[in-house]
Amino acid sequence: MTGYRSLECTEDGDTLAGARPRLLVLVGPTAVGKTALALRLAEALDGEIVSADSRLVYRGLDIGTDKPSLADRLRVPHHLIDVVDPAAPFSLAMYQELAQAAIAGIAVRGRLPLLVGGTGQYVWAVVEGWTVPRVGPDPALRARLFAEAQAHGAQALHTRLAQVDPVAAARIDARNVRRVVRALEVYERTGQPISAGQDRQPRYNTLILGLTLPRTVLYARIDARIEGMIARGLVDEVRGLLDQGYTLDLPAMSGLGYRQIGYYLRGQVSLPEAIRLIKRETRRLVRHQRNWFKPDDPRIRWFPADRSTVLEDLLAHIKTWSNCC
Repeated sequence: MTGYRSLECTEDGDTLAGARPRLLVLVGPTAVGKTALALRLAEALDGEIVSADSRLVYRGLDIGTDKPSLADRLRVPHHLIDVVDPAAPFSLAMYQELAQAAIAGIAVRGRLPLLVGGTGQYVWAVVEGWTVPRVGPDPALRARLFAEAQAHGAQALHTRLAQVDPVAAARIDARNVRRVVRALEVYERTGQPISAGQDRQPRYNTLILGLTLPRTVLYARIDARIEGMIARGLVDEVRGLLDQGYTLDLPAMSGLGYRQIGYYLRGQVSLPEAIRLIKRETRRLVRHQRNWFKPDDPRIRWFPADRSTVLEDLLAHIKTWSNCC
């Protein structure tokens, strides 16, 4: 299936000058099968993949992020993978700017951009066209806020955020101290809540498809995936990163698997305990992703990932969209 229309159509099928370019989005929880299905969709639709995963941007974090293989990246062009070193700063604003540039380039080449991933903040910043605050990091302020969380607990810091920016507080899990700190940093630096700067100005004609699985099936996939990462050398990968001087307090190293294996390498937990913690935190991530991609969100059309006809079902739905019917 090729030759999709890159612009919005009128009722009689003609394109509109200056209309918004098309963007196909594939979302769903970790381990549901987005990567494999996105490859097949991109091949069928003459598309290119733009990653919406907050850990795939880091070089050297390969096994623990289940990064697409080089062979897969040769099959289909991928963007926003291996963008920065683990110690380099990387923000939502940077991601949005790079993603928009990648999508524009794909459209210019006459191909279909596929935004694929499970990082809700990344997905919606692109899809909804957020105006993301361009406020640089303030190391001293961040250190003070992290110290406050350490001394009084993450919930106390989250409560403080709720007092100045209840909208952002409702979106951010209190346990995600790094994001709470960022929201407070923006407020203290600008005097404005971070949510006020996240105005919506959509720039794409978007179709959002979601993959879903029964919880027991998904959790079994998660367990198998983590065991496979260990077998493929996750411990050695983390050891190598630590040997290069990357510390566990870096945002890059907060990704699932890296911090827990780091604790094992420090002698703080056994390997079986580290694996148990990775599995537990991955389940927690799945629940958090559900808050970003809600089953009843009318913008998302959900498909069972384990149905034998899922690819054909998705392509049929995409054909309807691309034909403007």
